[in-house]
Amino acid sequence: MTVLDKVELRAAMRRLRKDLAAANPNAAARVTAFVEDLPSSSLVAIYHAMASEIDGAPLALALIQAGRMLCLPVVEQRNAPLVFRRWTVGDPLEMDAGGCEAPLPLAEVVVPELILTPLLAFDDTGTRLGQGGGYYDRTFAALPHITRIGLAYAGQRVERLPVEPHDIRLHGVLSETGYTPFA
Repeated sequence: MTVLDKVELRAAMRRLRKDLAAANPNAAARVTAFVEDLPSSSLVAIYHAMASEIDGAPLALALIQAGRMLCLPVVEQRNAPLVFRRWTVGDPLEMDAGGCEAPLPLAEVVVPELILTPLLAFDDTGTRLGQGGGYYDRTFAALPHITRIGLAYAGQRVERLPVEPHDIRLHGVLSETGYTPFA
């Protein structure tokens, strides 16, 4: 697949995700019903949704109620893996180097056991199409032992995505229809 093809695929999947978000306004709340289906972990990395990404806020509350601690990703350097800082609902946030809301620098740096990642598309092999910045790919390569779960609308599933050498597969996907583990 050429770079141009991947750019076009990302644009198409952004449009689809936007449509799915509009058609499923309560999807983020429905995801919370499946929190107990996620692999066990005491520290979970979640994210603050941008654009039409499925909102992780209801899931964050459900994870806390289930006794799990949370952290958020932080872009400290553009071409480096993400750093994770401990966070709970209501903690102050600031923009990081990637333009995302992140915990303040005084928050404890931690290593999560499970990372919930946004995506544009996924397939049944666990391949994930991200935004193209490479932040999660670099992070997954640096932390290969961490459980990787996509957080998505069920409609973001595609038959097959192209795989590049740097791509690291997900262990599963959580959507408004349930949790799907990959072999």
